Amino acid sequence: MSSVEPLKARRLYLLLRDRILTGEDRPHARLPSEPMLAAQNNVSRVTVRRALDQLAADGLIERRPGSGTFVSGKGTSAPVVADFSNVLTHLVEMGRRTEVRLLAFSYVKASEALVEALRLAPDERVQRSIRVRMIDGLPFSYLVTHVPERIGISYSEADLASMPLLSLLERSGVVVQRASQTIGASLASPDIAEALGLEIGSPLLSLTRVVFGPDGDGVEHLHALYRPDRYSFQMELERAGGARARRWSPVPSRGRTSESGAFEAARGMGDGFNG
Repeated sequence: MSSVEPLKARRLYLLLRDRILTGEDRPHARLPSEPMLAAQNNVSRVTVRRALDQLAADGLIERRPGSGTFVSGKGTSAPVVADFSNVLTHLVEMGRRTEVRLLAFSYVKASEALVEALRLAPDERVQRSIRVRMIDGLPFSYLVTHVPERIGISYSEADLASMPLLSLLERSGVVVQRASQTIGASLASPDIAEALGLEIGSPLLSLTRVVFGPDGDGVEHLHALYRPDRYSFQMELERAGGARARRWSPVPSRGRTSESGAFEAARGMGDGFNG
């Protein structure tokens, strides 16, 4: 079989998947037959079958012998929508509305980068944890968190596996005042791809955040990777400033308290900011 066939199948899979996730093909809608899909997309039936196999594995379609192939009636999860203009909004609520799986927990010597970012002493240790956060049982974020040991020792591995990190920090007496964060993109390494249910090399949203207390010292460093099909950022903007200096300015969100159910925007204010 030609080496191009898997690539064609991948392209068709992404095309059909996008139609389903955007609602162009609605739940319970019948998809065209395999011969029709092959003709419409100028590919072989083998390629169509490969693409449909992957959609079925994702739970996006249902095959009914003798009837055809239909968009799943279970509903597809809209991405978690994080309010980019309000970094520390609704963290605890988001943490309680999603599930978490703790993959690793240890104390290690802080790297030079962490010493600088968290403003630590050169020989200071940090608590390192790796977690996967899930929505409706599906993984959408891979979180690597570092907290200064002097703070991390106030809670246990079991605590971190069952409670939002912000709640644990506040329970420890930590006052969170501000945060600095950077958004970018990355590719899934083998271990991250396995944890998030993706193919190796899949594109990911990348977020690095450092949270500071009132004294300016760092209390948390988070590196988070998100599946872009299950997570997105949103910012409301308004025009501000005088006639000669008009600019776009962020509008703090009001009244939205959760993610989506998939977690709609009304439910999705801050998981991206919940370590």
